[in-house]
Amino acid sequence: MSINNSEKNTYDAIVIGSGISGGYAAMELCSKGYKTLVLERGRMVTHGEYPTANKDIWELPSQNVVSHEEKEKDYFQQKRLGWWVNQDNKHWINKDSDYSYDEVKRFDWIRGHHVGGRSIMWGRHCYRWSDLDFEANKKEGIGVDWPIRYKDIAPWYDKVETFVGVSGQAEGLAQIPDGKFLKPFPLNCAEQYFREEVSKAYPERVVTPGRVANLSEYKPEVHKGYRSQCQNRNRCWRGCPFGAYFSSVSATLPVAEETGNLTIRSNSIVSEIVYDKISKKASGVKIIDAETKEEIIFFSRIIFCNASTIGTTAILLNSRSETFPNGLGNGSGELGHNLMDHHYGMGVRGKISGFEDKYYKGRKPVGFYIPRFTNINEKTKKETYLRGFGYQGGISRVTNNPEDAYGEELKDAILKPGPYWLNMTAFGEILPNHENKMFLNFEKKDKYGMPTITFDAELRENELEMRKDAVKCAIEMLEAAGCENISSYNSETAPGACIHEMGTARMGNDPKTSVLNKWNQMHEVSNVFVTDGACMTSSGTQNPSITYLALTARAVDYADKQIKEGKL
Repeated sequence: MSINNSEKNTYDAIVIGSGISGGYAAMELCSKGYKTLVLERGRMVTHGEYPTANKDIWELPSQNVVSHEEKEKDYFQQKRLGWWVNQDNKHWINKDSDYSYDEVKRFDWIRGHHVGGRSIMWGRHCYRWSDLDFEANKKEGIGVDWPIRYKDIAPWYDKVETFVGVSGQAEGLAQIPDGKFLKPFPLNCAEQYFREEVSKAYPERVVTPGRVANLSEYKPEVHKGYRSQCQNRNRCWRGCPFGAYFSSVSATLPVAEETGNLTIRSNSIVSEIVYDKISKKASGVKIIDAETKEEIIFFSRIIFCNASTIGTTAILLNSRSETFPNGLGNGSGELGHNLMDHHYGMGVRGKISGFEDKYYKGRKPVGFYIPRFTNINEKTKKETYLRGFGYQGGISRVTNNPEDAYGEELKDAILKPGPYWLNMTAFGEILPNHENKMFLNFEKKDKYGMPTITFDAELRENELEMRKDAVKCAIEMLEAAGCENISSYNSETAPGACIHEMGTARMGNDPKTSVLNKWNQMHEVSNVFVTDGACMTSSGTQNPSITYLALTARAVDYADKQIKEGKL
């Protein structure tokens, strides 16, 4: 083990993980003057290294399809999702053959080990949480109470939305507060018609342009890094050479690098956080070099854990000591528990007629969003389930492909636009439950000698009842808009499939029932902060990443003040 030259290996701050929250933590720390080391377990990637970004589908192998044989060999767990692994994005996605895991109950774990992490291929939807979310656990007696409320995080939403660049439309809805928006990507003619017809029939159901981290307007004095305006190519998960959507490699890490305070060490697998029982703080981070297998310890004053919900908690559980035999800061026993996601796989499809003489330009990166409208108040209260769901969808013209045509008739037909079709999917909240968990198998090691991960989580009665209503409400809206050929589906997904995993190191007021305090600081180890999805106390219905960013900015500001006051 290399522990020599500790001065060389010492930094003011260490950030574990370079994804969406890790990149933001690094930028904030570097901007405040802290010499910061970012540890990334995967390969180095810099902005512009997007190998399929400019390829058309016919330039990709097998028309973008990954063969059944390759999926069986390398993606045998992820192939259960069907749609996820393609030729245009597989270089961002870990192979199950390299990073397998075990399941008591099915969990779909999607990972990307490289600098930038899943910020390169995330869905980019950004919706604020409200007190409907932060107060729900306490009101309903579910899990534990959040230690914060909307007023605590609202100014941090302002800060990160301004830098990130969130395109959206103000609607004045309490359940998804309005933010600092760039102009929205407007609804097309059929989507606008759908909005109006749904509003007539169901005033509480609002069809609004999706709020996304794509720059509909580029402001160079605000949107730092390597960024520019969205070109409406809709190839976002390949990586954007224009930097038009927010990612670590296009935005936060370049800004951090400009300060001169950033060091990125890729191929660095964090095995544990080292605890000093004398100071009662963490002294550093031990890594395994992925290329040489050498073990190295890096030292720092503060540590930010941003390795993803599962990655962060795995590191904490593996950080065992005499003081914390069950994992760092795990006096509550809650590390690994309360694993959440959003559940989806329920939605509708239908044809909208009457717009055959109209078309639209470009391939905008988002369609519409319908925020939660159930269990908002007494009027919308449901008797069969708690919380709610939102919808993401869009309406587009499909290829005109008559079944019986061939030859010249077929050629002529496919060059003409077909009808408008609406597709939308519901995203529902999963309640925190102690029995939904992940844990380490110390008897089964991976190729780096690290304990492997086992999942044991499932959808429960509340989620199953919610799914029925989500499909029912979706059909109602399509019928109100006069859609034809309406079809619906309710294909129960496993946790993880939505790639919004949360929980496992939750925030709370009581150290006996939670891992982190209201500042994302470990109750029992004051110089360790967790600001990725692991910190979440409930899951809401909204895509969570913008909330991670707001919590990260807030936690860095708090840590900085604590250091300056001599408390850290």
